[in-house]
Amino acid sequence: MEIREKSPIVLFDNQCYLCIKFAKIVNFFARGKITIIGHYSEFGEKIRKEILDESALDMFWFINKKRAYGGRAALLPLLKSILSGKTTMTSQVKFDEECQQDCKTVKAVFVRSSSLLTNSRIIDLK
Repeated sequence: MEIREKSPIVLFDNQCYLCIKFAKIVNFFARGKITIIGHYSEFGEKIRKEILDESALDMFWFINKKRAYGGRAALLPLLKSILSGKTTMTSQVKFDEECQQDCKTVKAVFVRSSSLLTNSRIIDLK
């Protein structure tokens, strides 16, 4: 499975300004250890169809070889992966700066931040 070969993966909303900023921060601190993929990219759609469920677009996901962690559940595994000394690959990430929503308002910051803390999901991979 191509998805397991590219793990660990962070899957994020690449049409949201705040989510893009979050992914850039993760990419900076991960230093090539994590593959960063947008929800609406071709590979992101493949991941959503093969692994995730209907809640896929509600949160960001951290996917390793064993599990997919969404939202609040993804924070600790993501942090552990960033802090681990293992570099798996060099991640070449292209961030699309075009925001499709009204993401730069105070309300949007509050809604996105609260959704990170309220949404949580773990899916075991086969």
